[in-house]
Amino acid sequence: MRIQLSEHFTYGKILRFTFPSIVMMIFTSIYSVVDGLFVSNFAGKTPFAAINLVYPVLMIFGVLGFMTGAGGTAIVAKTLGQGKRKEANQHFSLLVCAAAIGGTALSLAGLLFIRPISIALGAQGTMLEDCVLYGRIILAVNPFFVLQLVFQSFFVSAEKPKLGLAVIVGAGMTNIILDALLVAVFRFGLAGAAAATAMSQVVGGAVPILYFLRQNDSLLRLTRPKFTGWVLVKTCTNGSSELMSNVSSSLVGILYNFQLMRLAGEDGVAAYGAIMYVSFIFAAVFLGYAVGSAPVISYHYGAGHSEELHSLLHKSTVLTAIAGISMAAIGAAVSVPLAQVFVGYDRDLYELTVRGFQLYAVSYLLCGFNIFGSSFFTALNNGLASALVSFLRTLVFQCASVLILPIFLDVDGIWLAISVAEAAALAVTTVLLVKYQKVYQY
Repeated sequence: MRIQLSEHFTYGKILRFTFPSIVMMIFTSIYSVVDGLFVSNFAGKTPFAAINLVYPVLMIFGVLGFMTGAGGTAIVAKTLGQGKRKEANQHFSLLVCAAAIGGTALSLAGLLFIRPISIALGAQGTMLEDCVLYGRIILAVNPFFVLQLVFQSFFVSAEKPKLGLAVIVGAGMTNIILDALLVAVFRFGLAGAAAATAMSQVVGGAVPILYFLRQNDSLLRLTRPKFTGWVLVKTCTNGSSELMSNVSSSLVGILYNFQLMRLAGEDGVAAYGAIMYVSFIFAAVFLGYAVGSAPVISYHYGAGHSEELHSLLHKSTVLTAIAGISMAAIGAAVSVPLAQVFVGYDRDLYELTVRGFQLYAVSYLLCGFNIFGSSFFTALNNGLASALVSFLRTLVFQCASVLILPIFLDVDGIWLAISVAEAAALAVTTVLLVKYQKVYQY
């Protein structure tokens, strides 16, 4: 039975409703993980380091999808909560068109500047050519990646989270199968890994267009868009936190790589890449819950159901705490086997990666609260508060930590920087939740 946005959400119901989004985000994160796993084991350490060096930059070219999906969903779900379905579909169609146009422009810019960007990151020789090769193949399909990220959010607003999950699983399986064939069997190396990811992103972006263009039984359908300037502006402000979070994460990733190149060389970049692959999957649980619960929060906010907002905030806090404790314990426990899978062929790199895994896992205790807190304010159409949490958490606090802690703790300071940043951000999130309690009556 389909769960509707208008229902009262118990623990069981909110978990069932958000589960497809959680799995959807996990499969999205698998793209880079699978590429890294195959490239590291079949192409070698240098191509593996090249992916890790250029990947944060490639994510910046896709952040338009995160912003449009999160910010636009808040508007569309609120409009549905107000009973204006035709208007909601017009907003939805406008945002999809805007994302496609923006994604194409970013793709062209990326293809033009990927070489000088890679040089600026410090890539040289073979590593530079690997960065350019991987980057150009991925950027060629950037519009589909942007649309994939947009539709991840809108499938939930359409009350079709399971269909959204099926699309992402299909895209993820495309990536895995093609990686195995192109990298492991036919030995196309880095180019094969990039092609596998590119094809999976085409699947993830194109299939939803075909679904929403035709008559369907969801709440949303692509129609003739009506240009409404305030919708685009409000989407940008609502989704500014997601934009800031993802841009900042990429910039911080670049800073991490700079610090690791200085302190540990190419091995440090490779170790950080392996840690981040696992971190993507762990963070995807929190991100998926945020994506899945946001339309519910927006709907009840639009409908004026303050008691339901209070219930959703309370239940989400409890679930986030349980998930954080569980993942911190799991992260520490699986550090050895995961390091063996990714970099077991190099003893020094393996030991560096295990140490990094164990220290980095502490951050899972805290990051879920900040991810949900930022998403909560986005769902309430308070882009300023949401952006403040994201800006401080992903840029200011992390940059300060990764620059200062290594002075005293060497490489360990880099692995612990994320935990210090999350702790500082949690204080900000808590203050904002208390400040706006009476405003939104949650």
